[in-house]
Amino acid sequence: MQTVVNFENVGLRYGAGAEALSGLSFKLFAGSFYFLTGASGAGKTSLLKLLYLAHRPSRGMIKMFGEDIVTMPRDRLPGFRRRIGVVFQDFRLLNHLSAFDNIAMPLRISGIEEKDLEGPVNELLSWIGLADRASARPTTLSGGEQQRVAIARAVIGRPEILVADEPTGNVDPEMAVRLLQLFAGLNKLGTTVIVATHDIHLLREIEGAQMMRLKDGQLSDPTGSLKNPAVPLVLNN
Repeated sequence: MQTVVNFENVGLRYGAGAEALSGLSFKLFAGSFYFLTGASGAGKTSLLKLLYLAHRPSRGMIKMFGEDIVTMPRDRLPGFRRRIGVVFQDFRLLNHLSAFDNIAMPLRISGIEEKDLEGPVNELLSWIGLADRASARPTTLSGGEQQRVAIARAVIGRPEILVADEPTGNVDPEMAVRLLQLFAGLNKLGTTVIVATHDIHLLREIEGAQMMRLKDGQLSDPTGSLKNPAVPLVLNN
């Protein structure tokens, strides 16, 4: 199976402090689903930032889609990032845009014509239970509603990799499962999904999902899939 992410001896340090991540070596495979777990401060958000190219590592090698992103020229990064959907923990919606326009933004950036984006955006708004709030600005939405809009924006363009930081933290359990089903549907279309979560009850909702556990900035041994093994997480020696 195709490797889409390859970390080799990766470390990340902020300033002159101790490494937030240390010696990470693993591979992620195309079309697989991974849950990233660990206590607060374990390094989950730092690892996600490396995956969505917000930071470059302090040391080590990272390849994504077969390309070395550590040495990649900065002018290539914006185009490369469009292959990666991100659900941020703090949402990062544009307050001057409606829910519809926030969700439609990735399609517009990629050049999709207006007549071709209305259907997909409205379909997602219905799926996340916000069909009647399409024209609402983020400041008028609840935290849970903003979270759903942020998730819809991340998945609308069918990214090759989806990275989600606590995507169900502001919604009720029923909606949390529904959003995970949305991720699972995208995963079945070929997207590699990485979800960071504290909610261990969600980990068994996805058939064939793999678990990645961080502790003190290091990745522990894989525990295998949570249901019916698909492709195991590979920790490089």
